[in-house]
Amino acid sequence: MMSSLKSISISSENPEIYDDQWVIQIKQSLKEESNVDTEMPASIFNVPKTLMSSNPEFFTPQEVAIGPYHYRRPELYEMERYKILAAKLIQKQLQDSKFEDVVEDLSKHVSRIRAYYHKYLDFNNDRLAWMMALDAAFLLELLQVFVHKEAGKEQLTQVSSRMSNLLDFAGMKSAHNAVLRDMVMLENQIPLFALRKVLKIQYLSREAADEILLSMLMGVCKNLLPFKVTHETSKIEVDRYAHLMDFMYRWIIPQAVEDSLKTTEIEENENEAEEEQQGEEELHDGSSVVSQALDQIKNLSIKLLNVLQIILKKLLPNLLKGPLKSLNKILLSAPLKIILKLFLSLGSKIPGLSLIVQPLESLLSSQSKETVKPEEESSTDTITKAPLVEEIAIPSVSALSKSGVRFEPLKGGTILDIDFDMKNFTLHLPVIDLDVNSEVVLRNLVAYEVSVISGPFVFTRFCELMKGIIDMEEDVKLLREKGIIVNRLKEDAEAANIWNGMSKSIKLNKVDKLYKVIKNVNNYYANRWKIRAAKYLHAYVFGSWKCLTLLAAIFLLLMTALQSICSVYSCLRLLHLDYLETTD
Repeated sequence: MMSSLKSISISSENPEIYDDQWVIQIKQSLKEESNVDTEMPASIFNVPKTLMSSNPEFFTPQEVAIGPYHYRRPELYEMERYKILAAKLIQKQLQDSKFEDVVEDLSKHVSRIRAYYHKYLDFNNDRLAWMMALDAAFLLELLQVFVHKEAGKEQLTQVSSRMSNLLDFAGMKSAHNAVLRDMVMLENQIPLFALRKVLKIQYLSREAADEILLSMLMGVCKNLLPFKVTHETSKIEVDRYAHLMDFMYRWIIPQAVEDSLKTTEIEENENEAEEEQQGEEELHDGSSVVSQALDQIKNLSIKLLNVLQIILKKLLPNLLKGPLKSLNKILLSAPLKIILKLFLSLGSKIPGLSLIVQPLESLLSSQSKETVKPEEESSTDTITKAPLVEEIAIPSVSALSKSGVRFEPLKGGTILDIDFDMKNFTLHLPVIDLDVNSEVVLRNLVAYEVSVISGPFVFTRFCELMKGIIDMEEDVKLLREKGIIVNRLKEDAEAANIWNGMSKSIKLNKVDKLYKVIKNVNNYYANRWKIRAAKYLHAYVFGSWKCLTLLAAIFLLLMTALQSICSVYSCLRLLHLDYLETTD
């Protein structure tokens, strides 16, 4: 999405304007757009409705509005006084400039500011420039805390005593976590170049401004992100990042990694298409000769089996409904259904038998439809009407642990370093540090990825993986004991709810690395003899209790009849005499 046009001032009280005035404003907007040196895609979006509808509070700021999306919300307007205080504090530090000089500098880049936002901004240029300047000053004052914490020595800039009412070094203030959560929301972002402009005027050097801003951003990432990732500071260029959320996402998944994933995905799609095409050609060539012979056999068998097909089609359903009603129930039991389906699947591939298979299939389908209850029909209707959701199918941590899988933490590794060791049956997962802010950070990173990133949704796929293996607090406990999850919440159940509450309404792309891990884990789990035995018992024994009940009843009847016969004919006496004659 390219930069939007300049806001056309059409008031709600007087929506009609003269055509010539409208044309003049359009021409002026297009002229300003042509002066923009670089065109960039939008990177600040409204959160998708599929994510927002589940838990709006994780995407909507509760304390402070940063940027234009939530600017007019009255419940957040109290924080405007803190923004004015931040502007005054920066103005005291300026040597030969005033804060209005910052606003004037930003007003020259209003078109660039608009380009960052996907939503149309109904603000005039002067108001937008003042908004960016005040919000940038406010953010810089807050981020000083992270510079102090990250440096571990004499702080680079003085932390404002007035702003410490919101954030503090120890994180003990009541508003501390609430402001941090608002600061990392996707809809609450402003361009980083606005912060760089303020720092450049403040320190009279672009290099010094970038160094301080980089220290702030690194401190935020190490404080808020649940993943402990290390990067070489010398290779990080601040001007390449759009905003704070973009920097946090790139901290987890660098741009180089994303580009390599896109290339790998394109190559895999091309290889899969070529393999499918070659397979179809080979299948067509090999089956041409066989199909001719099968056609001849089929034509000869059609005449012989037409009569049998009519008999099966017309007589068999009537027999099963009438005199053979009890046999009908046995045929529809779970074990015999499996045997019949196997016979039907094999018979459909054999010439001639397909004519017998067709009436049997129609018979089974009609009988199964009759057994469906009205409640079941209504439930199936509601299921089909529900939106289809893609979710990773993988056993939980508890189930994997019982089947012999071990878990080990990846120290310093990223989510792309997840691996399943087939030799030692060990699943390596990154260390995840969860606190009260983690759920907001995770959800907004997912929202940013699905809104901005064009390649594979790596982070979203990882969250779905964690959602798949964590079902209850017992799973969190096992991972916590292995050092994979560092839980700073009150209970393990809260950590489990973080992953289980993640939205499932995003269609995911296949990430090759994680896909292989999931596939290997599922193959190992399915091949374990304990799991196969449990599935067999569940499918063929516990699932066929009606047939087993019938067999048990028949067995009891036979035993009762045998007991009655023996009581009349004295079976034990006869058996005893026979035994004596044989011994003699």
